[in-house]
Amino acid sequence: MASTSLSSFASSLVLFLSVFLSVHFQLTETRGTQPIVKGLSWTFYDSICPNAESIIRRRLRDVFRQDIGQAAGLLRLQFHDCFVQGCDGSVLLDGSASGPSEKDAPPNLTLRQQAFRIIEDLRRRVHRDCGRVVSCADITVIAARDSVFLSGGPDYDLPLGRRDGLNFATRNETLANLPPPSFNTSELLTSLSTKNFTPTDVVALSGGHTIGIGHCISFTNRLYPNQDSSMDKTFANNLKTTCPTSNSTENTTVLDIRSPNKFDNKYYVDLMNRQGLFTSDQDLYTDKRTRGIVTSFAINESLFFEEFVNSVVKMGQLNVLTGTQGEVRGNCSVRNSANYNLLLSSSSVAEETQGTWSEI
Repeated sequence: MASTSLSSFASSLVLFLSVFLSVHFQLTETRGTQPIVKGLSWTFYDSICPNAESIIRRRLRDVFRQDIGQAAGLLRLQFHDCFVQGCDGSVLLDGSASGPSEKDAPPNLTLRQQAFRIIEDLRRRVHRDCGRVVSCADITVIAARDSVFLSGGPDYDLPLGRRDGLNFATRNETLANLPPPSFNTSELLTSLSTKNFTPTDVVALSGGHTIGIGHCISFTNRLYPNQDSSMDKTFANNLKTTCPTSNSTENTTVLDIRSPNKFDNKYYVDLMNRQGLFTSDQDLYTDKRTRGIVTSFAINESLFFEEFVNSVVKMGQLNVLTGTQGEVRGNCSVRNSANYNLLLSSSSVAEETQGTWSEI
């Protein structure tokens, strides 16, 4: 009897593994042949700037050795660039006579200023090696990828060849395209479905919150006047110490209390323990449509990594400019036509030696 049961169990296990492996390899193959936007290429810089990615990674390795917190700032920069009029580097532009820049819109006021300086430093280094052929938009996407990898996450290839936008979005366009942390899952799914993101994409991309910090103003609505019932009480009490009033603005706390500086799947473990910081985080576990995805990522880090890569590469192709569209900026914060004098002095920039992190 025991022998029969054991045999039955073994047969079921073999069947399960065969189905699992079949599905797994099917998914892997699909990702490996993922279509890319016309004008982008997996080998875009191989002949015109073959060292671009290695220059960026080598520099970021030094930067993160001194301050790993900058990784989250660079990853967030890609999200805020791509979600608003596409991955065109427009979030990097300073304001002009035509109006305030995307940087000045409320959702972007908490972007790390150091992240903008890092991107410009990377541009100088790459252009010094290859000339002005690598766009700020591509540098932003590469820097985000390296931020994921160098903080413990997956490494992945990127289709490249983006061009830099000539204009920044208006304040209203920026507000309309960046979902606030107060969104619930229904609002989040509706907002991001306009960019062709599935629920799995939304949950996977939210996993970027496994690194980084949140400002009190982004979550005190869950603490005051009454505590959000979906929030763990001990977690809430600790947050109240950091943010003692509903209008606390200066203080910050980590997004992932288990491993705040490591890109892993602990963010989803936080959600299962009712320790998600934002409404947009915790509601992913509360909502039945996304709860199973959260659970699967919390259990299986490899699955999270696979889906994150799939979704972030997809995000990196939103409304990109390619070919002769846009330009390749000589300074990431200024359009070339408004930056002629700086370009004339670019020879002196090219002579800069590699400085220390404190000199950026």
